Amino acid sequence: MCFLTLSAGALAETKIAVVDVARAIFSTEVAKKRQKEMQAGSEFSTQQAKYDSLAADMKALQKEVEGKAMTLSKEQAADYQKKMEYLRADLDLVSRKLQAEIQSLQNRIMQELQPKALEAVKELVTEEQITLLLQREAVISATPEMDLTSKLIDRLNNKSS
Repeated sequence: MCFLTLSAGALAETKIAVVDVARAIFSTEVAKKRQKEMQAGSEFSTQQAKYDSLAADMKALQKEVEGKAMTLSKEQAADYQKKMEYLRADLDLVSRKLQAEIQSLQNRIMQELQPKALEAVKELVTEEQITLLLQREAVISATPEMDLTSKLIDRLNNKSS
């Protein structure tokens, strides 16, 4: 019985919280600004326009093939198939380029803000008297009051301005 009382007392002193550091970093004003700068940049916007154009061409070609499907010869069907494969390959290439740009930006943002985020997490743990801090992704269920992510975002915005 003494053991149960001691355990309950120890648990009462334990303050558990969760945080999503990556979400906090990418939700900061600095990260949003970097994303807008990248999207406005000529290289990214050119690639995005190319992707959109290729996707539209592919959709139009699919619609054309569907409309003519019953009347196409084998040679015509093969030509359409080849055109689709070329468009799909071009679309995949542009998509990989865009993904590489996005990944590169995410890496730069993480390198820039991660040290500040870790510092801010330590400050929050001390201020909130947290005894156990868990990554949000590792937790199945937590009440919103236990989630420190929004406080971390605010703190990072203050540190970065």
